[in-house]
Amino acid sequence: MTHLLGIDIGTSGSKALLVGEDGSVTASASTEYALSTPRPLWAEQDPEDWWKATVASVGRVLLESGVAPSDIAGIGLTGQMHGLVLLDFEGAVLRPCIMWNDQRTGSQCAAITDKVGLKRILELTGNPVLPGFTAPKVAWVRENEPEVFGRVAKVLLPKDYIRYRLTGEFFTEVSDASGTSLLDVARRKWSDEMLAAFEIPRDWLAEVTESPEVSASISADAARSTGLVEGAPVVGGGGDQAAQAVGAGIIEEGIVSATLGTSGVVFAASDEYRVEPEGRLHAFCHAVPGQWQLMGVVLSAAGSFRWYRDVLGEMEMQRAKREGRDSYDLLTEAAAGVPAGCEGLIYLPYLSGERTPYPDPNARGVFFGLTLRHGKAHMTRAVLEGVTYGLRDSLELMRGLGIKPRQVRASGGGAKSPFWLQLLADNFQSEIVTVSGGEGAAYGAALLASVGAGIHDDVRAACRTALELTGKTEPGPDASVYDKYYPHYRALYPALAPSFAAVAETVAKEDK
Repeated sequence: MTHLLGIDIGTSGSKALLVGEDGSVTASASTEYALSTPRPLWAEQDPEDWWKATVASVGRVLLESGVAPSDIAGIGLTGQMHGLVLLDFEGAVLRPCIMWNDQRTGSQCAAITDKVGLKRILELTGNPVLPGFTAPKVAWVRENEPEVFGRVAKVLLPKDYIRYRLTGEFFTEVSDASGTSLLDVARRKWSDEMLAAFEIPRDWLAEVTESPEVSASISADAARSTGLVEGAPVVGGGGDQAAQAVGAGIIEEGIVSATLGTSGVVFAASDEYRVEPEGRLHAFCHAVPGQWQLMGVVLSAAGSFRWYRDVLGEMEMQRAKREGRDSYDLLTEAAAGVPAGCEGLIYLPYLSGERTPYPDPNARGVFFGLTLRHGKAHMTRAVLEGVTYGLRDSLELMRGLGIKPRQVRASGGGAKSPFWLQLLADNFQSEIVTVSGGEGAAYGAALLASVGAGIHDDVRAACRTALELTGKTEPGPDASVYDKYYPHYRALYPALAPSFAAVAETVAKEDK
């Protein structure tokens, strides 16, 4: 059978996934690598580690599957977005990659916003210039590492560095390029105005393609290193969120995804370029040609539940170990006995600050409304309700831009909980479904490769072949209860924001 290969350059490791032309998963392998934090708020990785891990993962899936390399019709790339990889004129890496979660570039973001103006930046790029994005990192290197900056010949994103190692060519694609602050997102091409503002030469950047488009092919050197066949086509691929959306079938307007991972992501496909006026949603090109994406993020989603279990769930963890059960299931079983709305107890899930709709690193987690009436089960349910309210914030912003969700596809670890799926259905007032696949961004990258390889006519055809619904949850009677409590949740952040800032300032002074 003909196969496709998806490669995901993640934050913690490189994943290789072999997928049959019918969408079935044949083999998967992951190889981990380290994250460096040389200073507070910094995050870096060595791109050579990505390459070594990719070679190892590809070798393992070929060996373990027994699939002949000649049967791999196409290769798709995905991975962590926004990272800065700098190459010299010989193609050598000049410094470690400055990653998506690195926060060193606050002053550079402020400077470019003052120079260009927030309104114009949103018109061009769909997003504010944020510390995680790529272009302000280039500005930081110019200001702080002039000896490195003087040798720069190419600026690449993480997955596109692996493309260079696989093919010897410099390409990127629209979804990942959207997170650089350098792409004219409406026109799906580099923005001359933003390049000029950042003083970045156009020839430093890779050529931009659409995500399913073949960009290059496996080189002889890479074939020897990986076991792949020289000349095998490599498609553009996608940034991790866009590729994951393809892997879940979020490829038409009205179909929305809610990912309940450590962070929570609400992702909507859009048939037109829509920008939230205050930049509270990310607006990027989608990996589907002719489409865009809107995305909101809750930084501590399932991460909130894990924190809660680790801190207050020792009894459930011990019981789960004795009974061979899941500690999260034990917690949610008790929470199910509590009325919707937790009798006035509300949780704010800002354990790591927040991104949508409040891009505030000083925001903090809160239990509001505790009384003698409330017990542990109330607190458990409040955590899950609070995260769900936070996800609803993103969905409501999307609705305000004209997105009309008729179905929400849930994924991530939290989507294994029927209780949490019901909370989503009740809060979103939408049908919640789960789909087959479950291999994340690498799966979406493989589906994109199937289009470039000519196996499917377009991304929609690939998804129709590969995906099927595996579960459905409809809104229940508690939906009306959440409509009453959600405005109270929404009122808490504006009331507490000055206190969040004041406490952060006090803590900062104590740390000096």
